[in-house]
Amino acid sequence: MELTPWAYALSESLLSEPLPRRWAHSLGVAQRARLLRPILGDDAGLLEAAAVLHDIGYAPSIATTGFHPLDGARFLRHRQNADERLTSLVAHHSCALLEAEEHGLRHDLETEFPLEHPGLRDALIFCDMTTTPDGKRTAPAARLEEIVQRYGPDTIVGRFIQRATPELRAAVTRIERRTAETASSGQPM
Repeated sequence: MELTPWAYALSESLLSEPLPRRWAHSLGVAQRARLLRPILGDDAGLLEAAAVLHDIGYAPSIATTGFHPLDGARFLRHRQNADERLTSLVAHHSCALLEAEEHGLRHDLETEFPLEHPGLRDALIFCDMTTTPDGKRTAPAARLEEIVQRYGPDTIVGRFIQRATPELRAAVTRIERRTAETASSGQPM
């Protein structure tokens, strides 16, 4: 099976019933990824697959550490024999290294999964930070505020998001710039 249809089927099987809101978010993130095809060239399918799979580590059937990027990436690598670039994008989505510090898992994440190309990491951040928990489009500032409100400012996720906000916003800005440049030149960057 091709990468993207396989990714949708796997994500749906893990998220749609136990976590329907997380599934809706994943579908929305993947939809945003499809809109970035003009700037991604040959990596467009890889990004869309990573987008729909990025939160599978929340699935009760595979969650082991309580840190969803690591749980999802380990599942993809060890149980699905997934492509290394895909597992790395899932492992490192949305500044996961900073959250890994909060969980005491930074060393595990860094040693098990290499960082993928910065442009693809930025693109996945863009997709995640412009999608609500229900899969709708939103502004990055509203998304970041919503995360802190939902989890609380003094929780692991709240502290992480507050620390990561400058880089998350910068990544979104870089993708918006690439999109504008590609639109004016007509060439993927």
